[in-house]
Formats: sequence, structure tokens, C-alpha cells
Amino acid sequence: MKTTGLKEIKVDNDLIAYCGLYCSSCGSYLKGKCPGCRENMKASWCRIRECCIENNYKSCADCDKDELADCKKYNNFFSKVIGLILNSDRSACIRRIKEIGYDAFAMEMAENRWQTIKRK
Repeated sequence: MKTTGLKEIKVDNDLIAYCGLYCSSCGSYLKGKCPGCRENMKASWCRIRECCIENNYKSCADCDKDELADCKKYNNFFSKVIGLILNSDRSACIRRIKEIGYDAFAMEMAENRWQTIKRK
């Protein structure tokens, strides 16, 4: 396991955010400023989080919609801004979770020290 800041980047599929980001590699999480998506009760503004909680999904990877591009909650204005700031391809994260599963995704993201899969 690698360390950065105050916390350690660890393999934990409970640190996969509902949208596919990996909280364990996030600077805010590592500095102790954020508890991670699942524990962040202040994130009531997040429509993705709200939808996953309502539908009992671990992430959008559990949704039966074929195309995330058609999901208004996943592709809202705020999530697009975060995607631009992080240069994030959250859809690639969700596809990867579907391909290899939550445990392998958490391991891959922790080993690479990635918060997200970058846009190409």
C-alpha cells in the first residue's frame, strides 16, 4: 500500500463513489477533508448519489440502463463540471467496474493511484 498525505491509499470497494470515482486516491480524502462519497452526508446535492441510494445501487454500474449518456442524473451540469476539472472519464470508470467487478476495480485504482480514468 502506498501512502500520501495523512491517509493511506487503500484497496476498499466501499471507497468507490457512486459515479465511479475512487475516493481512496482523492486528495481531499487523503488529507482528511472528505470522508468519501458514501459517508459524505453533506453531498445531498449530488443527484447521482441520491439515485444510487434510492435504487440500492453500489454505483451506476449496477443500473440496468444501457447507456449512461441518456441518464439525466449522471450527466447533469455539476457532474460535467467536475469531469472537466478532473479530466475524468467517469463513464470509463463505470464500464471498467462492469468489466472487472468492484474488488478488482478498487485494486487497479489503488495500485495506479488513480482517482479516475482520464479522458483520452
